Amino acid sequence: MEIHLHNTLTSKKEIFKPIKPSMVSFYQCGPTVYWTQHIGNMRAVIMADLINRTFQYLGYKVNFVRNYTDVGHLTSDSDEGEDKIEESAKREGLSPKEITEKYIKIFEEDIRALNNLEPTVKPKATENIDEILDMVQILLDKGFAYETELAIYFDITKARDYNRLSHQILAEQKQGAGSGEVSDSSKKNPADFALWFFKKGKHVNAIQTWDSPWGTGFPGWHIECSAFIRKFLGPTIDIHMGGIEHISIHHTNEIAQSEAVNNAPLAYYWLHNEHLLVDGKKMSKSEGTGYSLAEIKERGFDPMALRYFFLGAHYRSKQNFTWEALEAARNGLQNLREQIRKLATVSAFEARYAKPLESEKITQRCKDNDFKQKFLDAITDDFNIPKALAVLQELLKSNLADDIKLATALDFDKVLGLKLSEIKPENPSASGEIPKEIKELTQKRQKAREEKNWQESDKLRKQIEEMGFEIKDTEEGYEITYNNQ
Repeated sequence: MEIHLHNTLTSKKEIFKPIKPSMVSFYQCGPTVYWTQHIGNMRAVIMADLINRTFQYLGYKVNFVRNYTDVGHLTSDSDEGEDKIEESAKREGLSPKEITEKYIKIFEEDIRALNNLEPTVKPKATENIDEILDMVQILLDKGFAYETELAIYFDITKARDYNRLSHQILAEQKQGAGSGEVSDSSKKNPADFALWFFKKGKHVNAIQTWDSPWGTGFPGWHIECSAFIRKFLGPTIDIHMGGIEHISIHHTNEIAQSEAVNNAPLAYYWLHNEHLLVDGKKMSKSEGTGYSLAEIKERGFDPMALRYFFLGAHYRSKQNFTWEALEAARNGLQNLREQIRKLATVSAFEARYAKPLESEKITQRCKDNDFKQKFLDAITDDFNIPKALAVLQELLKSNLADDIKLATALDFDKVLGLKLSEIKPENPSASGEIPKEIKELTQKRQKAREEKNWQESDKLRKQIEEMGFEIKDTEEGYEITYNNQ
């Protein structure tokens, strides 16, 4: 089945053609782990998770890599000299390693709570310095990089079609993290970016440093992701994903250095997720709107309500977070859960006496119904999850048999990830929802008892028990209870 996705590289929707049949190599830029990630970061992770789930649902084997940036220098603006991890370590009285381990643990607890699938590999910068050094050496040997007293830089004038991802004019190229020191008089071009910083100048007191053939120092930011991709996925991958803020600097520089080293395209498809706003504005820690998942839970919200909220907007669209919108998402999820619970209750009862042939028919009818095709059309159209969610809601309102509705809904949830399969059937007798078949049997048994046909009465009792219910005779008549064993 064809998958259509919007490729930032070409600015158009294209048919996905994997490098290897039925396999996907997929990389997402991960978090810098010096603090608790806010829900905007969580949204980015969930968007990638939905894409990962979609490919798996469609029968692909996905090799998914998402990194941890655990070197503070990597994402610092070197003209400011800020090192977020070292600053966080000093503030909390911990070592850089203790800080990164602390916030990696919190991040992983959060994404588990949001029901994200595990990546195939989760590399850390500190554990792949040798791979980074190898790439820097190759770039030097090939003449794409040059050394100054303060750093080793990539010469962007040597890159082929340097700005083809961002479509920016080079003369107007804005500088970003990892650009290097403006005061470095030996730097050839303003937009040249650092591959390796030396422990000199304003970085003389850097804590996280490593030995290299050129001198003690630490890697630049962009080389990190390139090294991970080269090591764990190969010279060319199918899909690279990240936030739109990475297009003009980080991803542009990844392409330049990776293709210089490998003499091959870095990625055939580039996907970029939009930002999460809060009350119509950019998220801001200083204004108290950089909410964490812990704050969401403190307000009494299930993390899955946040996931349900995120399903309501396309990955390439901005989404506006408000507490009222999250409340609406919670109500929507609760309504969905109740519908699934009701279907599960009926199906759990029916499954006790369903014949194997009937179960096979259910599976086939789940595959053949129109809603399945509508769902496939949505997820293969640039991963249109909001439309897929709408198909699920349409399914639940349909006239399909309850068992088909449930089987189809649980099938769809392999992509949506709302844990619908974990919803337990309720006790039908507690809610007064005794199945029609049980009511008919109890009435027949009652009539047999009135006619003193004890053999027939016992036979009907046994049949009721085999179907998961217990009947108890009382002075007023009888009581039926559901035995969910």
